[in-house]
Amino acid sequence: MQTYQQQFLELAVRRQVLRFGEFTLKSGRVSPYFFNAGLFDDGDSLNQVSEAYAARILDCGVAFDMLFGPAYKGLPLATGAAIALARQGRNVPVAFNRKEAKSHGEGGSLIGAPVRGRVLIIDDVITAGTAIRESIDIIRAQGAEVAGIVIALDRQEKGKDSALSASQEIQQQFGFPVFSIVGLGELLAFVDHQAELAQYRQALQNYRNHYGV
Repeated sequence: MQTYQQQFLELAVRRQVLRFGEFTLKSGRVSPYFFNAGLFDDGDSLNQVSEAYAARILDCGVAFDMLFGPAYKGLPLATGAAIALARQGRNVPVAFNRKEAKSHGEGGSLIGAPVRGRVLIIDDVITAGTAIRESIDIIRAQGAEVAGIVIALDRQEKGKDSALSASQEIQQQFGFPVFSIVGLGELLAFVDHQAELAQYRQALQNYRNHYGV
């Protein structure tokens, strides 16, 4: 595991973004963990998360020209990632979409830089992939192309009606890569080395055995 992945998971546990126990998901599955990136809700945690995104973006090696953050959680994440990349000498434009088009002022459904070139989408997770699919349509409508997607956590589990995970379905359907700061594999490795989380190790492994891709 990379240092930035370890630090990201430590931060997520500390901020209770990542919690362990029993959680009923929208799919009806009972998961031994739950992830809510909305709890990265102050300057310090957002700064650290932004650094993790920047590290993953640079680590994955994908060629891109700008960042795009889907409304709503993608807005602060893409902004933070752009700031963190600029601190490392990579200054890139960033844009977002509105849920509803604005009819006054500058109007339209997009905020920020013009969407052009190779666009890297930044979001927290992929579930059914709905927000991601909307973002793909928006980007392509501007004549740009999607370079890839970077998310915080990939649950790496089968869909309700598919043997593929949500990220695998996106990759298969659209042909570009999905990267994550961490996945279920890193989460298991992390729990292995945290004495206070050892009680959740078997439940996580059982969940992965049953639903993992």
